[in-house]
Amino acid sequence: MTARTDRRSVLIGVGVLGLAGCGVSVRLDLPFDLSDLEQRENGRLGLAARQGGRQMSWRATERFTYCSTFKLFLAAATLERVARGEERLGRAVPVTAQDMMSHAPVTGPAVGGALTIEALCRSMVELSDNPAANILIREMGGLDSWRNWYRSMGDSITRVDRLEPELNLVDGERDTTTPDQAVADMAQLLAPDQTRLTPGHQALLERWLTDSPTGPNRIKAGAPEGWRVGHKTGTSSLGPINDIGVIWPPEGAPIFVAAYYEGPETDDFAVGEAIIAEAVGRALEAFGHG
Repeated sequence: MTARTDRRSVLIGVGVLGLAGCGVSVRLDLPFDLSDLEQRENGRLGLAARQGGRQMSWRATERFTYCSTFKLFLAAATLERVARGEERLGRAVPVTAQDMMSHAPVTGPAVGGALTIEALCRSMVELSDNPAANILIREMGGLDSWRNWYRSMGDSITRVDRLEPELNLVDGERDTTTPDQAVADMAQLLAPDQTRLTPGHQALLERWLTDSPTGPNRIKAGAPEGWRVGHKTGTSSLGPINDIGVIWPPEGAPIFVAAYYEGPETDDFAVGEAIIAEAVGRALEAFGHG
């Protein structure tokens, strides 16, 4: 894969961008260049980090295959259905052998039994259980309903084309989003003044994100020790190594981060994870969190 250092993707100086779906102006300031990180493995890195009215951007409007990072948003969509009375967290859903595929740490042992909607959400966010995600999409009405949820967010960028595990295949614009769109969507769900989730459901989603043991060497490794981090990873041996989430400083507004890296095909994710951690650390330093 050849890294394309497109300076038009680097937002330098002061600009203004409408926060998707929120009507808030975001100042894009402070130079931010991650080309040296891309050159380590001849990969492509996209990052958006937003705190209040400032954003650090590198290839933030380019498309990347999102892999399992979508599960953060699927959990939020399910919680919204619960709030509207269309779903219940305690409803038990049968888990069958036909639901199974790779990476089923919770649903696999449950075959022949049932899991509640809450258990499916939790296993999907905390452990990235793939059958749990497919079951939740099925229960909301399928891919069309899932796609329409993004549109209800004012998100016309994110593509929804396939279920797990096919969505991890890098295939043009299928199942892609941009770092900029991902942070805009997270802000609608997890900012202190958001209105899409009830306070209880926001707290529940935050708990799943912060309790997740996956990807400790990505966003978490880029944040200062002791800062609270909630995140959702996404990974494929075909090249993508991703992480999106929220960093809560001891003081000040939360920092929404979306980092997508596409490198060589490999089953060793250490280099890509280190690149994400360093990119996040640089963004935090640029915000003044040195």
